[in-house]
Amino acid sequence: MDFAALMSKELDKSKKPTSTAAAASSSSKYIKRADVEAKRREDYLAEQARVEAEREAKAAAKRKREEDDAAENKIREEKRQKLAEESRRRREEKEAEEERARRKRLGLPELVKATAGDDDDAAVEEGAEDIPDGQLAEKLRALGEPATLFGEGHGARLRRYRRLTTVLTKGPIPTTLQLVEEKDMKVGAAVPKDKEGRRWLFRQLASYFTMVLAEYEKAMEAERRDTTASKTAYSAMVQSRENLKPLFRKFEKYDLDDDLLAPIIEIVKAAQERRYVDANDGYLRLSIGKAAWPIGVTMVGIHERSAREKLHDGERGHVMGDEVTRKYLQSIKRLLTFAQVRWPPTDVRQLMG
Repeated sequence: MDFAALMSKELDKSKKPTSTAAAASSSSKYIKRADVEAKRREDYLAEQARVEAEREAKAAAKRKREEDDAAENKIREEKRQKLAEESRRRREEKEAEEERARRKRLGLPELVKATAGDDDDAAVEEGAEDIPDGQLAEKLRALGEPATLFGEGHGARLRRYRRLTTVLTKGPIPTTLQLVEEKDMKVGAAVPKDKEGRRWLFRQLASYFTMVLAEYEKAMEAERRDTTASKTAYSAMVQSRENLKPLFRKFEKYDLDDDLLAPIIEIVKAAQERRYVDANDGYLRLSIGKAAWPIGVTMVGIHERSAREKLHDGERGHVMGDEVTRKYLQSIKRLLTFAQVRWPPTDVRQLMG
């Protein structure tokens, strides 16, 4: 091998690494757009997959929490309903027991529980005049009302006709009772035993209270001023009128116990005769009762005193019974106070203090 061939071989060896490095540098310097786009798309899809997985995990956790909360709320609601039902049942049993004790104390017959087979809808109210179905349908059509509603029996149809044809009287408290004239308002001393007598008595009481309320309202309207005292007096009149509405509803239903009706008759009779002190005494007996109210020490020794049990043995006042009764009894007292000003007594000793 000559010198020229040897040098050429050596030069070729020295040139090969340089060309490889240049090719490598050229390949790392220039990248295809398609490769860049593919790489970006791949990274984007991977990021979206990761975000979607996190979203699904959060949604699953939220659904699980909501399901757990719903299950807890359902258990809590069932427990609350169970407790409410138990409380209602106990309250009804207690009220029924108190009603039985009251009726037994007053000598009234025991209440008969309604059975599932009783047809309450077909029953006609006691004391109400029955109307045959044919005539009742004609009367309803004449009023422009349907003759029969869906699921309506004869009793419900008759009550609907009564409600449509009932005329309310004009006055401070509208009522379905037919009011009597002032000369017929004088009540008797005792509660009537017959049904017609009781109905007439309820009409007399409603008429008397309506007359006093009308005078009370007229006086307050005449003396109405923009002062604190006038506003207080007018508010007391309005409150008395509202509180007497439950009593009027009892008058309309002819449903008032004799142990409450008899004292009211006593109060009204005394007020009509302008014996306001006697009427106030009747109100106190009705509201407070005859039970002794011991003041101070009732037992100073270790031995039981004779007749000590009589301290708490007496009639309990009706005003302590329930809120509705207490309110309309207090309204009756306000009417008494106004009546002695509107119709003053001839005997000054009958003026209430």
